[in-house]
Amino acid sequence: MKRILLAMLGAASLSACAQAPQGAVANPAEAAKPAVAAAMPATPKVAAGSAEARAVAAVRSLNAAVAIDKVGPAPMPGFREVVAGTQVVYVSDDGDYLFLPGPGGALFNLRAKRNLTQDTVAGLRRDLLKAIPASERIVFAPASPKYTVTVFTDAECGYCRKLHSEIAEYNRQGIAVEYLAFPRMGLGTEDYKKMVSVWCAADRRKALTEVKAGRDLPARQCPNTVEQQYRIGLQAGVGETGTPTVLTADGVQLGGYVPPARLREALDRLAAEAKGAAKAPPAGAAGPASAAGGA
Repeated sequence: MKRILLAMLGAASLSACAQAPQGAVANPAEAAKPAVAAAMPATPKVAAGSAEARAVAAVRSLNAAVAIDKVGPAPMPGFREVVAGTQVVYVSDDGDYLFLPGPGGALFNLRAKRNLTQDTVAGLRRDLLKAIPASERIVFAPASPKYTVTVFTDAECGYCRKLHSEIAEYNRQGIAVEYLAFPRMGLGTEDYKKMVSVWCAADRRKALTEVKAGRDLPARQCPNTVEQQYRIGLQAGVGETGTPTVLTADGVQLGGYVPPARLREALDRLAAEAKGAAKAPPAGAAGPASAAGGA
């Protein structure tokens, strides 16, 4: 949750597929200069203990360095409007909830450190995936997997091929990968026909590996669920995110291509957060949230 809000507030920009090298310095000469203390971020004057003060504290709990330009009543009752640069967020008067409007927006429970919108969407995805029988998934798994992820894939995308080229390492990380078909070019296309040929092969795992390696498969036809998988993928939002789309067993989207070690880290983090949430007191059992949290 914290990463999403930091990014939306302009404090960070993270990508699962492309990220600037850690510790890179654009100008080596700059590295030799003494560090300069960062100026205190701008903050409008607010009365101590007011809803405005709680709204400022809520945003600062996520990013202490963000400059807040304005805070005041929101168009909807029970919320304060916080303006930080060109970003506008809405914080509940008790400081417990933050609403991020716009594309990709969400409602967050700051005390529980939960993206409530993501939780709801994840549940919808989880229910959608139940419609696809286990027998219709192409599975690459270690003997005793720690985690299982669903990956919507297609025959043509480069990142799908890269992910599959590292399938053995995902398995070594304790991750089972269950593939579902999402021919991103659409039904009836050459991409779709290739996926049908994979699902109609006697050895689907071998056929999928050959397709990922760029080899031609014999055209095959049979009763199959590729169209069903594609339509469920559309309902799950894969049409917006593209392929590959990686989903946890709980329906949480972890991005597109994620390197094996980083995927294991993300799954470990989610498992730890879920364990912590199970131990956390219910909302309203303690005072307003005031500390940073999340990952």
